[in-house]
Order: sequence, then structure tokens, then C-alpha cells
Amino acid sequence: MKTILTLLISLNLSLVSCQTKKPNAKQDAIINAKAIEVPLQNDLAKAYFASGCFWCVEAVYESVNGVTEVINGYAGGYTENPTYQLSNTGRTGHAEAVEVLYDPTIVSFSTLLEVYFGSQDVTQIDGQGPDNGSQYRSIIFYQNQDQKDEIINKIKQLTKELNVNIAAEVYPFLKFWKGEDYHQNYERLHPNNSYIRNISIPRLRKFQRKFKHLLK
Repeated sequence: MKTILTLLISLNLSLVSCQTKKPNAKQDAIINAKAIEVPLQNDLAKAYFASGCFWCVEAVYESVNGVTEVINGYAGGYTENPTYQLSNTGRTGHAEAVEVLYDPTIVSFSTLLEVYFGSQDVTQIDGQGPDNGSQYRSIIFYQNQDQKDEIINKIKQLTKELNVNIAAEVYPFLKFWKGEDYHQNYERLHPNNSYIRNISIPRLRKFQRKFKHLLK
């Protein structure tokens, strides 16, 4: 399904891109809202990221030492109870996102940011690789002012070092909607899926080669 949807979205990329650039009062309200800080649970913290297909992002973060679990879902939009089918229309405001549960005594939010930027094309707008559309855009969600400042500073640093425009958007965390059960642990459960073989695994391997010191 992912491959078929990707092809359909790619064919309509110009239309989707125009739609995502229109002013949206609902999206503006979300961007300007007060962030919600998620308390520690069983000594584990949570962080939220969007960076293209959540199957790919899940696999990357689950390979990082200190990360105990990654859940696929949706965030950043204004539609209640989003689904995979609805998010793929590009009209919900949501992006495919992951909830990362991690032990802050082993891995820091700063390191998770390094993983985030080191596992994607930081310049690609509204997508990663062959996946295009607002539902695949890159977003970093902050839960407090310290995280927001850290994200902004990191983006400024990368912009200067790489001399490029960083595509990642910065949103306050408001709510994470868990995705459908069949999307969880997708790469591990479906290693022979053509999308997994041709897109997810190469992206994971590329990250692992660069960040061997962070792997489990």
C-alpha cells in the first residue's frame, strides 16, 4: 500500500505542494499553542519526531542505545482521531510521526536530535526520499522552552555548517495519536516488503554506518 500511495502522491506533488503553502488558521493555532510536557513514566522520557515514513524512522530510533520502544502514529495536525488513509490525503494537518520512549540516563534529548538530523535529507521539504506530501514533512516537537531553544540552536548550527536551508518545522507538542496496529514494528515484521527492502533498510544502514557509537 505504501508503494502505491507514494506513486499516487508523487504524481500529484505539485497540487499537494500548493495546498500545503496556503495559509491555514488551524495549523497556525497549533504552531502557536503552549507545549505540553509529558512526565516521566517508569523513569522513561518521551520525544516526538516526524521525518518521512514512520516505518523508516521507527527502525532508526529503535537501533539507538537507550531507546526502549518506538511507536508509530500521527501528530502536528488539527483533525481528531486521524487514520493512515486520512493522513495520506494531506488534508488533516498531521504528519506521520513517532513516539520515542527512552532512558534519559543513557541517551539525551540532544543525542536524539543528532539522530534525527543524521538520518534524513535535512533539505527535503514535505517529504523524505520518494515519499512526498505534507503528511511526510519533517517536524520536531518540543515539550518545554529548553527543548525549543536546543532545537532552534541546532537548526541554526546546521544551517551555518552546511550552508543549506533546513526543512524541519518546529512545533509545540500537543498530542500524539497512535497509529494502527499493523504499522507497529513494521520493518521488523515485514523484512521482505519491497518498500522496506528498497527504502527503509538502506536508510537505516546509512544511519548505522555514520553513528556506530550510538547503536545498541
